[in-house]
Amino acid sequence: MKTLTNTRIRPVVLAITAACALAPVLAQAQGFPDKPITFVVPFAAGSATDQLARALGQALSNDSKASVVVENRAGASGILGAQAVAKARPDGYTVLIATNTTQAANQHLYKKLPYDPIKDFTPLTSLGRGGQIMVVNPALPVSNVGEFIALAKSKPGKLSFGSGSSSSLVAVELFKQMTGTYILNIPYKSNPNAVTDLLGGQIDMMITDMATGLPQVKAGKLKALGVSTRQRSPLAPDVPTIAEAGVKGYEMTYWFAAYAPAGTPADVTAKLNELLVKAARSSTAAPFFKGSGTEIFTSSQDELRKFQAAETVKWGKIIQGAGIQPE
Repeated sequence: MKTLTNTRIRPVVLAITAACALAPVLAQAQGFPDKPITFVVPFAAGSATDQLARALGQALSNDSKASVVVENRAGASGILGAQAVAKARPDGYTVLIATNTTQAANQHLYKKLPYDPIKDFTPLTSLGRGGQIMVVNPALPVSNVGEFIALAKSKPGKLSFGSGSSSSLVAVELFKQMTGTYILNIPYKSNPNAVTDLLGGQIDMMITDMATGLPQVKAGKLKALGVSTRQRSPLAPDVPTIAEAGVKGYEMTYWFAAYAPAGTPADVTAKLNELLVKAARSSTAAPFFKGSGTEIFTSSQDELRKFQAAETVKWGKIIQGAGIQPE
């Protein structure tokens, strides 16, 4: 009887080893999800990203019967949360609820990031997009964008604005460039933190997402001067666009999307795409989209990959054009 030589045994052993290593992954993919999924939000509780994540989490739980835990990891313009997901186990149970801040703008705002927005993630689906609102402390003696510009020009460097995301930062920096004003930037971990100081009079102005700023306007605690979109928001039809208020050509929008760590099995990410798209279009998530003026914007994984690539170029041009130097 012939015996196998070492050189013939080695390939067989390697093949068996590889099959054993792959078996748990395949089994996991077939039964996914069978334990809680963590949505990592790279901004503070109460932010638009946080509100969206919680709405999606509830909808996904209702649909799949798998619970969703929302974990806020705010700080450094979303870097802390994105970095955590980039290093997470690629099994589908950790999902980044991201924005243009973490996935398209930060690489142009920082000289070195501890994560790669492209290589360290697997795109799942885009989720939504919307505009921002320019708000000021009611004590500021202005009632429209023109008066704010005049005040800022009369006091260069004396007025301040808060920024808790790249969207809020770049929105004001673009405004400054287009109006020839100098307004001091005060950075925050997240937009809700900045709104707190705006309410208290520690800063003078913000351009923030509608979900964060509009409730304060409706409550009479902040004064709205303009919206950043091309057309007026149906949520605040009496508030003019910043462009029609005198800054011709001004426009700034933001978007949300979901990502898994790079290396997550393809069938798992396909299942996450299916669950997240369904969640975004569910009646459970509808109040968030309607209440925040955010447009539902879902996609295939490949569509998100192409969209992110185009947005990265776009944000790079905006940031460079606004004269923002990487930190």
